[in-house]
Amino acid sequence: MTSTGHTDPATGSGLVDAALRAMAHPRRRAMLRVVRDGERTARELAEAAGTSPPDASRHLKILREAGLLTVRAEKTSRLYRLDPIQMAEVRAVLDEFWDDRLAALKVAAETMAAERSAQQDTA
Repeated sequence: MTSTGHTDPATGSGLVDAALRAMAHPRRRAMLRVVRDGERTARELAEAAGTSPPDASRHLKILREAGLLTVRAEKTSRLYRLDPIQMAEVRAVLDEFWDDRLAALKVAAETMAAERSAQQDTA
């Protein structure tokens, strides 16, 4: 874990794994899309996800436990917002996959180009 209580993005363990599992559900992804623009109430998030307040509450709990959302009380409302540190760590893990795949694609393309060039030189 990092000093902030989050996980090491290089390992993808702990909270990052929980975050990826939490993001697997379409209603939770809908909620995350809404809170990336700023704080929202549970009711607003329920509406955005097309679900009932009790169901939204269950999804919000999962997102909080995964470290993706923070919550604060304001009068009678609970305001949710995205945790940018956790989202950055999730993105770092996902970027590793893309970087590896893009590097492999680059090598394959360069190999094919070299083979074609060699074939043209011998023709």
